[in-house]
Amino acid sequence: MMNLGSLSLSTSKSSKPMVSISFWIPYFTHWGESLLVCGSAPGLGSGNVKKGLLLKPSQQDDQLIWSGSVSVPPGFSSDYCYYVVDDSKSVLRSEFGMKRKLVVPETLTGGESVHLRDLWQSGDQALPFRSAFKDVIFHHSFDVKVEKPLGVFMNKSDQDDSVVVQFKICCPDIGEGTSVYVLGTPEKLGKWKVENGLRLNYVDDSIWEADCLIPKADFPIKYRYCKVQKEDSIGFESGGNRELSLHSIGSKQEYIVMSDGLFRAMPWRGAGVAVPMFSVRSEDDVGVGEFLDLKLLVDWAVDSGLHLVQLLPVNDTSVHKMWWDSYPYSSLSVFALHPLYLRVQALSERLPEDIKEEIQKAKNQLDKNDVDYEATMETKLSIAKKIFDIEKDQTLNSSTFQKFFSENEGWLKPYAAFCFLRDFFETSDHSQWGTFSDYTDDKLEKLISKDNLHYNTICFHYYIQYHLHVQLSAAAEYARKKGVVLKGDLPIGVDRNSVDTWVYRNLFRMNTSTGAPPDYFDKNGQNWGFPTYNWEEMSKDNYAWWRARLTQMGKYFTAYRIDHILGFFRIWELPAHAMTGLVGKFRPSIPLSQEELEKEGIWDFDRLSKPYIQKKFLEEKFGDFWPFIASNFLNETQKDMYEFKEDCNTEKKIAAKLKSLAEKSLLLENEDKVRRDVFDILRNVVLIKDPEDARKFYPRFNIEDTSSFQNLDDHSKNVLKRLYYDYYFQRQEDLWRKNALKTLPALLNSSNMLACGEDLGLIPSCVHPVMQELGLVGLRIQRMPSESDVKFGIPSNYDYMTVCAPSCHDCSTLRAWWEEDEERRQQYFKEVIGVDGIPPSQCIPEITHFILRQHVEAPSMWAIFPLQDMMALKEEYTTRPATEETINDPTNPKHYWRYRKYLLLTNTQP
Repeated sequence: MMNLGSLSLSTSKSSKPMVSISFWIPYFTHWGESLLVCGSAPGLGSGNVKKGLLLKPSQQDDQLIWSGSVSVPPGFSSDYCYYVVDDSKSVLRSEFGMKRKLVVPETLTGGESVHLRDLWQSGDQALPFRSAFKDVIFHHSFDVKVEKPLGVFMNKSDQDDSVVVQFKICCPDIGEGTSVYVLGTPEKLGKWKVENGLRLNYVDDSIWEADCLIPKADFPIKYRYCKVQKEDSIGFESGGNRELSLHSIGSKQEYIVMSDGLFRAMPWRGAGVAVPMFSVRSEDDVGVGEFLDLKLLVDWAVDSGLHLVQLLPVNDTSVHKMWWDSYPYSSLSVFALHPLYLRVQALSERLPEDIKEEIQKAKNQLDKNDVDYEATMETKLSIAKKIFDIEKDQTLNSSTFQKFFSENEGWLKPYAAFCFLRDFFETSDHSQWGTFSDYTDDKLEKLISKDNLHYNTICFHYYIQYHLHVQLSAAAEYARKKGVVLKGDLPIGVDRNSVDTWVYRNLFRMNTSTGAPPDYFDKNGQNWGFPTYNWEEMSKDNYAWWRARLTQMGKYFTAYRIDHILGFFRIWELPAHAMTGLVGKFRPSIPLSQEELEKEGIWDFDRLSKPYIQKKFLEEKFGDFWPFIASNFLNETQKDMYEFKEDCNTEKKIAAKLKSLAEKSLLLENEDKVRRDVFDILRNVVLIKDPEDARKFYPRFNIEDTSSFQNLDDHSKNVLKRLYYDYYFQRQEDLWRKNALKTLPALLNSSNMLACGEDLGLIPSCVHPVMQELGLVGLRIQRMPSESDVKFGIPSNYDYMTVCAPSCHDCSTLRAWWEEDEERRQQYFKEVIGVDGIPPSQCIPEITHFILRQHVEAPSMWAIFPLQDMMALKEEYTTRPATEETINDPTNPKHYWRYRKYLLLTNTQP
C-alpha cells in the first residue's frame, strides 16, 4: 500500500485550481506509533480513521514534527482531529476537547497554500470545555458577541514577499468589556505596544482570532497574547514568548493558521464541600437529606466562598429493602434515582390536610441524630403512594411526564418491572424468579402491559422516578445559576442482584466478585461483592452501557468522581464464593505460566496452590480447641498434614458451617474469631490457580506472610519472591496502561462533565501518566501520601491536576484522626505544624484551621473538605463525639451509612 503523505479530493485534469492544506503538529510518539489526521469530509477519511491522512515525521530542532498535505477546493469545510495509531491504523489514543474546524474561504481562488500549525489537545487542555467550567465557573452573565465567522481571512496573500498569518487562541475566562490582543516583534503586531497591536475577534466557543500580512523578512517572529480591559490594564499571558519561523518559503500565496491552544494564565483554583445527600438536614426534610435541600446547601456554599458541592452516589440501592441498602455504592440500578431523597410534600400543590398532617408527624418522628433508613423509606413510599393515587392521572398524562418517559424508557421500563418482581418474589435475586430469571424484551413488554392487574404498581415506580428527576433537575439548575459545581459519584460496581445484571447479564462475570487488595483502608483487602465486568463483551458496542450511564449523570451533574479508577486499569477479582478480599488476582493480568515456573525449578503445584495445613500450625492457632476444628473442617491426608473437607473448602461454606454449629450450640468459642482463624488457614497458599486455566497461576498477595511460603526451601523462596515482585510491580504495566486507554476515553467522551479519579490504594506506576494524558483530576489525601517515603503528604507539593482533602468518606474525620493515635499526632505536630511541644489531645479549631489552610493554599485545582472537617473550625459544632461523624468503615462490609450532621440548613431567602 502506498503512503504518499498527501491526498487530493480530485484527480480530474479539468477541475478548477485547488488549495493545498498542510497539517503540521509537534508530538513525540512511542516506537511503532504514527500520527494521523481524520476529518468528517472526503479526503480526510469521512470520519473513518482507517482512511485518514497518515502524517510523516521529521526532526526540527528539539521537536518531532508530523506533517502531511491534502488538496481541497475553495469553500471546503470539515471537522478534524489527530490520532495516534499503530501500523494497522488502529487508534491508540486521540485528542480531547472539541473537534477542530477547517474552513477554506470561498474568497480563495485556488493555487494558495494554507499551513495549519496545530498543537496536540491533551485532556487537561480540554478542561475549559467541560461543563464544570464552561457552564458554571466561566459562565458569563453577559453576552460575548460573535464578531466574524470562523476561518475567514481578512487579509489576502497577494504579495510574494509576505505571508498572511492568522492567530487563534482559546480564552474561556474573559471579563466583561475585555478584548484579546496579540503583540509581538513585527510592526503588524505593534512592536509590543498594545495601541498598535492586533486585536482579535470573537468567533464563538471561546475562540478568538485575527490575521495580518507579515513580511517574510520579519521572520522568525516572537509574540504573546494579552487581555486588555483598558489601555492601561494589560494582562499578558504567562510563560515565555511564542515563536513562529518559516520552515519553507515557497512562491505560492501562503497562509499560516496558528492554533495556539489555551491562553496561558494562572490556573483557576477553587474550594468545595463534600457531604452525603443523606447527611444534609433542613427544616423541610423527612428523616433524611433530600434533593431539594441542595438549593439551601448551594446558598450556604456561595456564602462560604465555595464553588463545589460533592455528593456520594444517589442511585437507587433498594436491593434488600432494609438498612443494608444504606450502602450507596451497591446500585440496584445505575440509572434510577433513590426514592430516599424524594420530597413528598413537593409531589402536589394540592395536598389534602390529612396527608399534610401525616408528613408533619413523620418529620417530627424521623428527626433523629442519625438516619433511620428503614423507617424513612417505608414512610416516604407510603405517603407517596397516597399522593400518587390522587395525582396519577393528571401526572402520567402530562406532557412533561410523557417527555421524561420517552427519553428514559430504555432503563425506566426494566427498572419498574424489576421492582415489581422483587416485591412479588420477595427477593432481588433474579435467579429465583422462575421464568422471569432470564430477561427478554418480550417478557418485559408483557410485564408492563396496561392490561395487567399490577400496571398501577408499574406506574407508581415511573411516577416516583419522574418526580425525583424533576426535583434533582431543579436543584442542579439552581446550582449552575449560582456558579456552584454539583459533583456526583460513579460507583465502580453494581449489585449482583440488580436491574443491570438482569438485563445485561452478558456484560458481567457473575461467577466473580470485585474488591481491592490490602491497602491503607484494610490490611486484609476488601470484597465488595459486585460481579466484575466482561470488558471484552462491553467493547463490542464501544462501551454503550458505560456511555449511557455517563450521559444520564450529565443531566444533573457538572463534575463527577470515578470511584476506584484503578479498576479501569485492572480490577481485583475474587471468586464468588469468597467473603474476604485477600486471595484474589488482578484482571486483566499476565499470569505465571506453569512452563515459566517449571523453568525456574518450581514443580509441586498442589503443594503451592492448596492450603498448607500442618498439625503444629493448628495447635498454635487454636490451642486446645484444634481437635474440634480438625474433626469438623479437615481431613488428615498424611501424618500431621490436613486438607479441607469438600463441604467447607471455601469461605462461604466455612461461614455456613460455623453458623450451623453455633445454632446447635456446638461452637464454644466466639464465632467471628473462629471464622477469621479458619479463613487464615484456607488462605495459607503461595499460588492461586486460575479457575479457567489450570496451567496459569497468580502469586497470593503478601506471599511472605504465609507459613506455606516460610516452610519452603531457600531456592523456591528466592524464585517466588522475584516472580511476586515481577507480577505485581513490573510485567503488567504496559497491559494495564493499554487497558485504561481503551476504556476510559469512552467514559470521558460520553459527557461534558469534569472527571475526577479516586486513585488511592496500591497504585501502579502507569496510572498517573495515563490520568495526566487523559486530563483526569486525581485525589490526594494528606494521611495517605502517594509517595512511599513520607508519612504525611505535603499539600504545597501537589500537582495542579488534583483534588486535595484532609479526609474522605472512607476514613475517619479530621477530628477523629487527630484524636485516635497519640504517637501519630505527636509526629504530625512536630513534622508538619513545626512545633516541638506536646500537641493538644483534641483537634481544637486552631489545629483544624492550620490543616484546612494548607489545603486551600495548595496548587491543586480543588480543595474539597468533608463538611464534618469544616464544622470543626467552630467549637460549638464539635460537641458530638468525633467517632460518630464517620461516614463509612471500609473494613465492615455491613456498615450502616447513616450519619446526619447537626448543622440545620435554613432558607434565608426573603
